[in-house]
Amino acid sequence: MAVMRDRPYVNSNFLVDLGTGDGNSVTAGFAEVIFPAFTIGSPPRGGDSAGAHENSRLILKRGLIGALDLYSWWSSAPRGKKPQRRTVKIELLSEDHRTVVMTWRFRKAYPATLSYSPLRAIEGSVVMETVELAFDSVEMS
Repeated sequence: MAVMRDRPYVNSNFLVDLGTGDGNSVTAGFAEVIFPAFTIGSPPRGGDSAGAHENSRLILKRGLIGALDLYSWWSSAPRGKKPQRRTVKIELLSEDHRTVVMTWRFRKAYPATLSYSPLRAIEGSVVMETVELAFDSVEMS
Protein backbone atom coordinates (compact mmCIF):
# COMPACT_ATOMS: atom_id res chain seq x y z
CA MET A 1 0.00 0.00 0.00
CA ALA A 2 1.29 3.47 -0.87
CA VAL A 3 2.66 5.46 2.07
CA MET A 4 2.15 9.20 1.71
CA ARG A 5 4.34 11.78 3.45
CA ASP A 6 5.17 15.48 3.18
CA ARG A 7 8.55 15.12 1.42
CA PRO A 8 9.47 13.10 -1.66
CA TYR A 9 11.14 9.70 -1.47
CA VAL A 10 14.61 9.17 -2.90
CA ASN A 11 14.88 7.05 -6.05
CA SER A 12 17.77 4.79 -5.01
CA ASN A 13 16.04 2.33 -2.66
CA PHE A 14 14.09 -0.28 -4.59
CA LEU A 15 13.65 -4.00 -5.15
CA VAL A 16 12.77 -5.83 -8.37
CA ASP A 17 10.96 -9.17 -8.40
CA LEU A 18 11.03 -10.68 -11.89
CA GLY A 19 8.02 -12.84 -11.13
CA THR A 20 10.02 -15.50 -9.31
CA GLY A 21 8.96 -14.41 -5.83
CA ASP A 22 12.53 -13.60 -4.77
CA GLY A 23 13.09 -9.86 -4.90
CA ASN A 24 16.03 -10.21 -2.49
CA SER A 25 18.10 -12.48 -4.75
CA VAL A 26 21.42 -11.20 -6.11
CA THR A 27 19.88 -11.46 -9.61
CA ALA A 28 17.23 -8.93 -8.54
CA GLY A 29 19.91 -6.29 -7.94
CA PHE A 30 19.08 -3.80 -10.65
CA ALA A 31 20.87 -0.47 -10.90
CA GLU A 32 18.16 1.35 -12.82
CA VAL A 33 14.44 1.08 -13.50
CA ILE A 34 13.02 3.24 -16.29
CA PHE A 35 9.25 3.40 -16.15
CA PRO A 36 7.29 3.79 -19.37
CA ALA A 37 4.92 6.67 -19.86
CA PHE A 38 1.47 5.51 -18.78
CA THR A 39 -0.83 6.65 -21.56
CA ILE A 40 -4.47 6.19 -22.38
CA GLY A 41 -5.33 4.92 -25.81
CA SER A 42 -7.79 2.73 -27.61
CA PRO A 43 -7.16 -1.02 -27.52
CA PRO A 44 -6.10 -2.79 -30.72
CA ARG A 45 -8.76 -3.92 -33.15
CA GLY A 46 -10.86 -6.80 -31.92
CA GLY A 47 -10.98 -5.40 -28.38
CA ASP A 48 -7.96 -7.41 -27.22
CA SER A 49 -5.93 -5.32 -24.78
CA ALA A 50 -2.88 -7.60 -25.06
CA GLY A 51 -1.05 -5.15 -27.30
CA ALA A 52 -2.20 -1.97 -25.60
CA HIS A 53 1.27 -1.33 -24.21
CA GLU A 54 3.38 -2.76 -27.01
CA ASN A 55 5.09 0.60 -27.51
CA SER A 56 5.52 1.14 -23.75
CA ARG A 57 8.30 -0.87 -22.18
CA LEU A 58 9.58 -1.22 -18.65
CA ILE A 59 13.38 -1.02 -18.84
CA LEU A 60 15.57 -2.69 -16.23
CA LYS A 61 19.37 -2.33 -16.11
CA ARG A 62 21.90 -4.15 -13.98
CA GLY A 63 25.61 -4.86 -13.90
CA LEU A 64 26.51 -8.14 -15.56
CA ILE A 65 27.30 -10.75 -12.87
CA GLY A 66 27.30 -13.87 -15.05
CA ALA A 67 23.72 -14.88 -14.23
CA LEU A 68 21.80 -16.29 -17.18
CA ASP A 69 18.29 -15.78 -15.79
CA LEU A 70 17.37 -12.93 -18.15
CA TYR A 71 18.82 -14.73 -21.16
CA SER A 72 17.01 -17.96 -20.22
CA TRP A 73 13.69 -16.13 -19.86
CA TRP A 74 14.20 -14.28 -23.16
CA SER A 75 15.29 -17.39 -25.08
CA SER A 76 12.71 -19.77 -23.55
CA ALA A 77 10.04 -19.05 -26.14
CA PRO A 78 9.61 -21.40 -29.06
CA ARG A 79 10.49 -19.72 -32.35
CA GLY A 80 7.99 -17.04 -33.28
CA LYS A 81 6.27 -17.01 -29.87
CA LYS A 82 6.53 -14.75 -26.83
CA PRO A 83 8.42 -15.95 -23.73
CA GLN A 84 6.56 -16.97 -20.58
CA ARG A 85 4.62 -14.10 -19.08
CA ARG A 86 5.09 -13.08 -15.45
CA THR A 87 4.02 -10.43 -12.99
CA VAL A 88 7.04 -8.19 -12.40
CA LYS A 89 6.98 -6.18 -9.19
CA ILE A 90 8.95 -3.01 -8.43
CA GLU A 91 8.94 -1.92 -4.79
CA LEU A 92 10.14 1.51 -3.67
CA LEU A 93 11.55 1.39 -0.15
CA SER A 94 11.86 3.98 2.59
CA GLU A 95 15.34 5.32 3.35
CA ASP A 96 15.85 2.76 6.13
CA HIS A 97 14.89 -0.06 3.70
CA ARG A 98 12.31 -1.40 6.19
CA THR A 99 9.07 -0.22 4.59
CA VAL A 100 7.67 -0.67 1.10
CA VAL A 101 6.20 2.74 0.30
CA MET A 102 5.00 2.17 -3.28
CA THR A 103 4.57 -0.87 -5.49
CA TRP A 104 4.19 -1.19 -9.26
CA ARG A 105 3.00 -4.51 -10.69
CA PHE A 106 3.43 -5.11 -14.39
CA ARG A 107 1.04 -7.90 -15.40
CA LYS A 108 1.80 -10.47 -18.10
CA ALA A 109 5.27 -9.04 -18.65
CA TYR A 110 7.80 -10.70 -20.93
CA PRO A 111 11.25 -9.76 -22.24
CA ALA A 112 10.87 -8.10 -25.62
CA THR A 113 14.52 -7.04 -25.87
CA LEU A 114 17.71 -8.13 -24.13
CA SER A 115 20.90 -6.15 -24.72
CA TYR A 116 24.40 -5.62 -23.36
CA SER A 117 26.65 -2.58 -23.26
CA PRO A 118 29.71 -2.52 -25.51
CA LEU A 119 32.94 -4.17 -24.42
CA ARG A 120 35.71 -1.54 -24.52
CA ALA A 121 39.26 -2.44 -23.56
CA ILE A 122 40.22 1.22 -23.06
CA GLU A 123 37.48 2.05 -20.53
CA GLY A 124 37.21 -0.59 -17.87
CA SER A 125 33.62 0.28 -16.88
CA VAL A 126 30.90 -2.12 -15.74
CA VAL A 127 29.20 -4.25 -18.41
CA MET A 128 25.49 -3.46 -18.24
CA GLU A 129 22.69 -5.90 -19.01
CA THR A 130 19.41 -4.32 -20.11
CA VAL A 131 16.04 -5.99 -20.48
CA GLU A 132 13.01 -4.26 -21.94
CA LEU A 133 9.75 -5.78 -20.78
CA ALA A 134 6.49 -5.58 -22.68
CA PHE A 135 3.40 -5.94 -20.50
CA ASP A 136 -0.38 -5.98 -20.62
CA SER A 137 -1.25 -3.77 -17.67
CA VAL A 138 0.20 -1.96 -14.68
CA GLU A 139 -1.20 -1.61 -11.17
CA MET A 140 0.08 0.70 -8.45
CA SER A 141 -0.46 0.38 -4.74
